[in-house]
Amino acid sequence: MPKARTQIDYGRRIARAMALIAGDLTRPPSLEAMAEAAAFSPFHFHRLYRELTGETPAETLARERLSRAAAMLVREGLPVAAVAKRCGYGSAAAFTRAFRQAYGTPPAAYRDAGGIGTPLPPPTPEEPTMFEVTIREEPALRLAALPHRGKYEAIGPVYDRLMAWAGPRGLITPEARFIALYHDDPQSVPEKDLRSDAGMTVPPGVEATEGVRIIELPPTRVAALVFKGPYAELEGAYTWLYREWLPNSGEEPGDQPAREDYLNDPRSLPPAEWLTAVLIPLKGQTA
Repeated sequence: MPKARTQIDYGRRIARAMALIAGDLTRPPSLEAMAEAAAFSPFHFHRLYRELTGETPAETLARERLSRAAAMLVREGLPVAAVAKRCGYGSAAAFTRAFRQAYGTPPAAYRDAGGIGTPLPPPTPEEPTMFEVTIREEPALRLAALPHRGKYEAIGPVYDRLMAWAGPRGLITPEARFIALYHDDPQSVPEKDLRSDAGMTVPPGVEATEGVRIIELPPTRVAALVFKGPYAELEGAYTWLYREWLPNSGEEPGDQPAREDYLNDPRSLPPAEWLTAVLIPLKGQTA
């Protein structure tokens, strides 16, 4: 299977370039550095990168910069100029233009409003603080996953590496689900110790290789809340679930980490349209 081996090798090498891009958002790597990391000729690197990832290196960098910026604004409330500098923008004005184009609002307004996302469906006038939570049965799932340690909002590059692994193996299909596992409370555990896994469903027969491990999740009752908006704002959904819904639900959380099921493609839609199901495993009902 020389062709399959070549595809897998290409994906592995492109993943090294993606990791280089995400490693320091303030210093974009040169074409030569990315090509060297991927062990490709600089004459062909850009075309290979775009064909294998679906975006250019510049688009990868912009996506990661804006994702990190949104998290800094909504979670840390930092000044716009500080966020611009920490995310590698040459000026606050350049950052503001890029952020407004992607998020539909200036960064200062985004920060002051606490974000643009809302759980779905939106609250009714009669119940302004209540959102719909559905309890459902999730089937057994088989995930291929890469571990991540550190800030949860920095899991994006780990997914990029997972996609680079999965693409050449033909695993990115319409049936595949992209599910991340979050093991710790980011308000209680130091950032450097936070544990998460970037995962996607895979069929039987797919083996763990190159740092990717296989996680078998059993059939599970879950409480599901669908959130519409940037991933940086998801912590608000968790806060409501744990502070308001769970204590009043008559349910108890199960012995599994929280999950996020990413329901649409963030590369093809603006952040305001991203859909995420926040899933809290529950204990089984007793007779």
